[in-house]
Amino acid sequence: MADHIKEEEKKEGSLVQKIAEKFQRDDSSSSSSDSESEKPAAPKDKRYRLFGREKPVHKVFGGGKPADLFLWRDKKLSAAVLAGATAIWVLFEVIEYPLLTLVCHSLILVLALLFLWSNATTFINKSPPRIPKVEIPEEPTRRFASDLRVEINRAFAVLRDIAMGRDLKKFLLVIAGLWVASYVGSCFDFLTLLYIILVLLFTVPLLYEKYEHQVDSFAEKANAEFKKQYAVFDAKVVSRIPRGPLKDKKAA
Repeated sequence: MADHIKEEEKKEGSLVQKIAEKFQRDDSSSSSSDSESEKPAAPKDKRYRLFGREKPVHKVFGGGKPADLFLWRDKKLSAAVLAGATAIWVLFEVIEYPLLTLVCHSLILVLALLFLWSNATTFINKSPPRIPKVEIPEEPTRRFASDLRVEINRAFAVLRDIAMGRDLKKFLLVIAGLWVASYVGSCFDFLTLLYIILVLLFTVPLLYEKYEHQVDSFAEKANAEFKKQYAVFDAKVVSRIPRGPLKDKKAA
């Protein structure tokens, strides 16, 4: 009987010990989770990025097929597009083949071949050529027109703010950009300019993605220098320009 009582006491002691150990484990896990939650979050990457972007270069270009095309994710397609653009530029600018003549001659050749092929199938007992039905899709066209309208309205809003004299820095940047564009336009014709822009789209983003850190570091130094020079210009020139009565009333 005594032995039985001792065995029960041992069982109860071991049970109590197990419960105590369980509570200790729970307390230690909760304290560790609290300490982890109290730890400060990892600091975000505050590295300077060109144009203040926060997304990767691929996301800046939309992250779809155009981004894959310009960043050479599909090398065969990118090379084919660039080669086609080069052939068109050589054809029109170097050989000086007229655009309307090329379109008409191409249509004549394609229509003549398809017409002869369709009629020849009746004599050689073969199926006629399957000519696909070409239609411009409605939804992508509307989406493109809507996005284009938003960007044009945004550009008009920026030009309106500049014309109202609200931002001198933006005014100087736009004037400098328009002057550079006018100078480049006087050096090249429209087709050559489009070809240069296309070549830049196929080369500059790829090189920037490859040497991103070096370019961002140089851009940060250039931006700091520009701000320093602009502060000097603002102190010596802009601040001495007399303000009109409208601006005096707003300041009052």
